[in-house]
Amino acid sequence: MKIGILGAGPGGYVAALKAAQRGAQVVVVEDTEVGGTCLNRGCIPTKAMLASSELYEKLKRAEEFGIEIEGSIKPNLSKILNRKQKVIDIQVKGIRGLFKSWGIELKKGRGRLLSERKIKIEGDQTEETIECDRIIIATGSRPAEIPLFPFDGKRIISSTEALELREIPKSILIIGAGVIGCEFASIFRALGSEVTMVELMPRAVSTEDEEISKTLERELKKRKIKLFTGVKAESVELTDGGVKTRLSNGKEVLSEVVLVSIGRAFNSEDIGLEEAGIETGKRGEIKVNQRMETSLDGVYAVGDVTGGILLAHVASKEGIVASINATGGEKEMDYSVVPSAIFTHPEIGSVGLREHQARERGIDYITGHFQFRGLGKAHAMGEISGFVKIIADRKTDKILGVHIIGPHASDLIHEAAVAMKKGITIKELADTIHAHPTLSEGVMEAAEDVHGEAIHVPRK
Repeated sequence: MKIGILGAGPGGYVAALKAAQRGAQVVVVEDTEVGGTCLNRGCIPTKAMLASSELYEKLKRAEEFGIEIEGSIKPNLSKILNRKQKVIDIQVKGIRGLFKSWGIELKKGRGRLLSERKIKIEGDQTEETIECDRIIIATGSRPAEIPLFPFDGKRIISSTEALELREIPKSILIIGAGVIGCEFASIFRALGSEVTMVELMPRAVSTEDEEISKTLERELKKRKIKLFTGVKAESVELTDGGVKTRLSNGKEVLSEVVLVSIGRAFNSEDIGLEEAGIETGKRGEIKVNQRMETSLDGVYAVGDVTGGILLAHVASKEGIVASINATGGEKEMDYSVVPSAIFTHPEIGSVGLREHQARERGIDYITGHFQFRGLGKAHAMGEISGFVKIIADRKTDKILGVHIIGPHASDLIHEAAVAMKKGITIKELADTIHAHPTLSEGVMEAAEDVHGEAIHVPRK
């Protein structure tokens, strides 16, 4: 069986490897580089830059930890970007090596469906058509653009250009205080930029639990990041002094750079969907079922282009499901437990229902909290901001959601994800011995607090 895959991002390349593992002959068509947006222009480069900016901030606190540093400390953006690229190159080489070991053929060019069995590949100077038994579309997404702020790549930029700036901007206005906007705010503020954020929604990271948003907003303020919520940008003017943006609250913001971070647009244009008869939604997303099948028999779609949960790890799991089904298996996607991570400072990790969602659904729930400042490990690290919050069903004692803001939240959240996936109760989680001193103790104590039994919580 031959499987053709459009796109080599976290959905496409994982789908390719799973299909090859299951004995299929696999051809992947990619017009840029393996790893897609996540590896080349998103998840990995931003985390590399965050690592540099966080180390810089930590070094400025060295005396607090009893370390004396002679001379000045300053960020070198050129070297930061060089390190970032090295990290990307290592990962790209790794994926290409995996492709080679599994006999996956990688073709450079833009793929377009001619039918449910044929793909036209257009390269720089070549053109060919290949036939496949099954096709998986994994073309991903790109930064959404709004007419008010047309990207020029220099003063009005997207997240893509933000990763390639050659100088640290003295000031930056970020339109959108969602995941991407807040991560870039953390990076540039740490490197010394004056950061202003504008968010149309009433709170930052509005998809998160309300208490998480409130705490993040407090931490942003402590770091002198200006945040305007419930406000929109109404006009923009390029001047000799920078970019002048007028806001709906009457304020004007003059910044060296404007970063537009208002969501993603799906890469579903000009890949032959309409001609092949594949059904799409109002936003251009490809419609799929739980098996990742499109409306065209034998054609699957995974990742951002389907318009679902726009996370790399979700795309990868969808790619696995699609490949299993494309090679004769039976598998459906389960979205009931999907952890997410936001790499701000402090980090955010979430899984399951937010409290407002439980309230809106009329669920009889109870919550437990534990502050990181109650943990010895957090004090030893010098990272005491944040908390662990658990939402549980009062009747069944099952975990409905867990929300963490604090050090290593992106790692800690997976204990909660496993517990939810296996149906572990609050009592069982609380009864599980956790090593000391660790940050994970915060999860245990929050579980204990659900029933008012946390050891390191003052009497209420």
